[in-house]
Amino acid sequence: MNYFLKFATLLLMVSVAFSSCKKDEDDTPAPSTPQTSLFDLTKSNSGYLYYQSGALLPGTSPSPHGSFKLRFNDIAQAALDTAGKLPTGSSFPENSLIVKELFTNGTLELLAIMRKKPTDGNAGSGWVWAEYKPDGTEVYSESKKGAACISCHSSTKNRDLLKTFDLH
Repeated sequence: MNYFLKFATLLLMVSVAFSSCKKDEDDTPAPSTPQTSLFDLTKSNSGYLYYQSGALLPGTSPSPHGSFKLRFNDIAQAALDTAGKLPTGSSFPENSLIVKELFTNGTLELLAIMRKKPTDGNAGSGWVWAEYKPDGTEVYSESKKGAACISCHSSTKNRDLLKTFDLH
């Protein structure tokens, strides 16, 4: 009986040792998902509200942008007042997406996009900035952190860096 007890104890210890050495399948990290570009977020027109009912607005000096239409995702829309503007002194909530559709002679030429995402590594002044051709070709990279945009847009901090409401 003493031999059986020693054998059972040894067998138990060996099985515990083997099971503790087994790699847990849940320890493998999940594959990372590629980051969605701002262009990808704007592909659908559904859920967007156009400023001034989608009227083609003239570019106003000193803007480098020409005639445009401006649209807001549902998150940005929630911050707008009954006149369709961001109240002075207010800010857009995180994940607000603003798309400026730039036209030349009635043809869509460029999409200038701002996304409120202060924690994003590409954010400049709390926004991620990018520009794309209508086919998705990147013209101005998110990685530039809005360096060419912020100085002009900073003149309207009272509207969370959006100039349109004070110009139109």
